[in-house]
Amino acid sequence: MLQVDALHQYYGGSHILRGLSFEARVGEVTCLLGRNGVGKTTLLKCLMGLIPAKQGAVNWEGKPIAGLKPHQRVNAGIAYVPQGREIFPRLSVEENLLMGLSRFSGSQATRVPAFIYELFPVLLDMRGRRGGDLSGGQQQQLAIGRALASQPRLLILDEPTEGIQPSVIKEIGGVIRTLAARGDMAILLVEQFYDFAAELADQYLVMARGEIVQRGRGADMAQEGVRGLVTI
Repeated sequence: MLQVDALHQYYGGSHILRGLSFEARVGEVTCLLGRNGVGKTTLLKCLMGLIPAKQGAVNWEGKPIAGLKPHQRVNAGIAYVPQGREIFPRLSVEENLLMGLSRFSGSQATRVPAFIYELFPVLLDMRGRRGGDLSGGQQQQLAIGRALASQPRLLILDEPTEGIQPSVIKEIGGVIRTLAARGDMAILLVEQFYDFAAELADQYLVMARGEIVQRGRGADMAQEGVRGLVTI
């Protein structure tokens, strides 16, 4: 389980994150929603150690991780798919996926796990093509596949539907449902696309002005008026 307690972050004189507290449980999809500029990506960067939190605690599987570097968090079983994908455009699909195996050694680090290609068959078909030659939706699948190659127990996704065609959004949603159903992974999904989040969320959190202003069960999102809080 991921546990975040009273997390604060500042940029200069701006208070970006204001005492965030929540949990993301194994076997569930926790959806974090909010409009642009409310601090969602800043939170994820704090969780991954890309920027240090100024105050508060972050525990993963019962242990504090605030002092760990990003690669140490990956070694602890946390994977992050950033907004914008950040694949290696000049490397092949297969080479990109192999980059996700960096925490392993020996034969484990030289072969893409078969389950990646089972989840994303298009990556198998295009494994020899350069990442930069893929469509936006295919690059997003590649970014998720690369993260999954590390065999995480916590998967963090930052707006995976951004700029993606509807057919691929549906495929990515199916993969997230499959991963959650396995029961061995916690999924933290940051999203602005309300319908996508509503279909997947076991629990939801809504951010505004750096705070969590509403939370609840995913099944209750419609009746609790969440759409009005996250759409313009």
